[in-house]
Amino acid sequence: MAKKLYVGNLSYGMTQQTLQDLFVEAGTVASAAVIIDRMSGRSKGFGFVEMSTEEEAQKAIEMFNGKEVDGRKLTVNEAKPMEPRGDRDGGGGGSRNRW
Repeated sequence: MAKKLYVGNLSYGMTQQTLQDLFVEAGTVASAAVIIDRMSGRSKGFGFVEMSTEEEAQKAIEMFNGKEVDGRKLTVNEAKPMEPRGDRDGGGGGSRNRW
C-alpha cells in the first residue's frame, strides 16, 4: 500500500521532477508534488512524495530526513491527513446589510 510523505524545507528551485528523481533512490515513487503558491507561482517550500510501499516510505524518511539538499536540510515524515478548513466565504464580518 502506498504511503504519503511530507517533505519540508525544499529549495525554491525544486521541481516535481527533481523531487521525484531524489526520492527514487529510496524506492518506487508513485507520485511527487511541490506545492506552488497561486499568487506568485513560486514554490511554497514543501511538497509531498508518495512511496509505493510502507517499507520504501520508511527508508525514504531514514535517508532524507535531515539530509542537506540544495543547501537546505530537509524535513521528511509521514504526511498527516488534510484537516477541513472550515467556512471559506472570504471572512470580513459576514454582515450583508446595505445602508
